[in-house]
Amino acid sequence: MPVSLPSLSRALVAALLLVTPAQATQTHSADAPMLETAMASVFTVHSADAEDRFLGSAFLWGDGAVAVSNAHVVGQAGEVRLTDAAGHQQIGQVIASDASRDVAVIAVKPGQGGLIPAATPPQLGAEVWALGAPLDVEFTVTAGRISALERQTDPATPIRMIQHDAALNPGSSGGPLIDSTGALVGMNAQIADGSRMFVGIAYAIPSVDLARIVQGLIDETLQPIPKLGLTARPVSRQLAETLNIAATGLLVDAVTPASLAERAGLHPGDVILAVNAAPLTTPGDLAFALESAQSQNRFDLTILRAGSVLILMADLTAADSPLTLRDLKAPQRRTEYTLQDLGLTLTDTQITAVTPNSPALNAGLTATETLLQIDGQPAQTHLSQSFTRPILLLIQGTTGTRHVLIDPWATSKTLHPVGGANVLDRDVVVF
Repeated sequence: MPVSLPSLSRALVAALLLVTPAQATQTHSADAPMLETAMASVFTVHSADAEDRFLGSAFLWGDGAVAVSNAHVVGQAGEVRLTDAAGHQQIGQVIASDASRDVAVIAVKPGQGGLIPAATPPQLGAEVWALGAPLDVEFTVTAGRISALERQTDPATPIRMIQHDAALNPGSSGGPLIDSTGALVGMNAQIADGSRMFVGIAYAIPSVDLARIVQGLIDETLQPIPKLGLTARPVSRQLAETLNIAATGLLVDAVTPASLAERAGLHPGDVILAVNAAPLTTPGDLAFALESAQSQNRFDLTILRAGSVLILMADLTAADSPLTLRDLKAPQRRTEYTLQDLGLTLTDTQITAVTPNSPALNAGLTATETLLQIDGQPAQTHLSQSFTRPILLLIQGTTGTRHVLIDPWATSKTLHPVGGANVLDRDVVVF
């Protein structure tokens, strides 16, 4: 028997059915101008060479004098090609980069202003938008909410990330995360999944940290994160019970010879309890303590060794000593190559084998395919030739013919077109 709703309930349901779609449309249309304004500050980032590799995203910062992106997006490049939503291109100079904090600053042509950091800290559950070029799908907007605040994804880096669920994918790195007013909440940097695809957990460097890092890079006042030169693990309850100690601090696994840790007197088996008398309640506390101690150029380590509590002093002035260039031998770059050097085994023009991890394999060539042309000429006449620049091959395969450009000096693999998407570990991935 159907259930009969009271007249008031039926009227209420009817009103909701009539009003809700209109309200939703009005709300979404109200977001459009804000998103369009913010998108005008976003860039796609490509390598500034003939290879034109897609690297990721970037955006104008503050007054628009510079753009910012992730350090893993620009890599070691001195300049990158930036393209905005209107199709305008420019070559930006990478003026500073901090690989540890994963922030890069790019000088751009003066023009419009950029995104401004939000005046108030983000709130849990607040709606946010991620802008960028996931999987090279340029100028994409995805919506989500802030899932958590102050997630330290890397215990060795003194940054607590914003976790959100706006969809990100490789290529989103370096794009902005904005709030409902169009203010900058953070810069998208990571997703949490070893498959490199979005599963609902994304991380952004908060704008308050970004402001400090960007200004420090521009002013050349930002100090590198000290490298202790050790590996350690949290003292879990199981370890604590085995060692008959309290479940706190970091158990030192190994100490690198001639490192800051060794000079301070740390040994494998020591348990680091505190830095400058501040207890280490989580593994990531060590990175923040080291960063705070940089202004004094030294810090004290409270350790537990063989049942005794000791205090060791570490001197930061000797950390991160620069390399002496005269002691280094630069690798020699090959100036020419043959088809065999590309990884091809040939019987006449027939490809019979392709060497693993070779330029030919990375370009997608397979055994049983046939070379028809090399640089537009019959392949038969060029099989033994040496080449000094990238070559264009016309290939006959089982599904037809296709052209394949092979550059043996390229820094990326054709099978993995989204550059800069490097796995950090099994749990956290940087785009």
